[in-house]
Amino acid sequence: MTIKLLAIGKTDSSQLQELIEVYQKRLQHYINFEIELIPDLKKTKNLSEEQQKDKEGQLILKKLAPTDVLILFDEKGKHFTSIEFSQYLQKKMNSGIKQVVFLIGGPYGFSNDVYAKASGKISLSKMTFSHQMVRLFITEQLYRAFTILKNEPYHHN
Repeated sequence: MTIKLLAIGKTDSSQLQELIEVYQKRLQHYINFEIELIPDLKKTKNLSEEQQKDKEGQLILKKLAPTDVLILFDEKGKHFTSIEFSQYLQKKMNSGIKQVVFLIGGPYGFSNDVYAKASGKISLSKMTFSHQMVRLFITEQLYRAFTILKNEPYHHN
């Protein structure tokens, strides 16, 4: 299985980017993992939130293969502990899925078309985080999940 993290916009902070790359490199020992960024929309000043979500949604859906399983990071999604998340990933791997795409949306969330394509939603917290920090959190949690599955001494109960 391959895991892809798809996100809108680039990471402006070089420090955050360096940390993301640390966990991205560590993940390569366990699974094929990639991060793909969709550039921020230009000239959004005259667009409503819905129009912006729709335009981003079109760009997102173009990046997906028909067989991809799309999971959204969404405030209304399911909450997991790190151990539960590792078990969730194990079930996905056991099911024979070719690629899981985890998606971090734009500032206003997702279009209705993206919600319709999604197979699930995960919430990281009831708090709001910057999209750039969420990339780090997700990458680290993916790494943590694989160390849990391999019984390696990274995660402590």
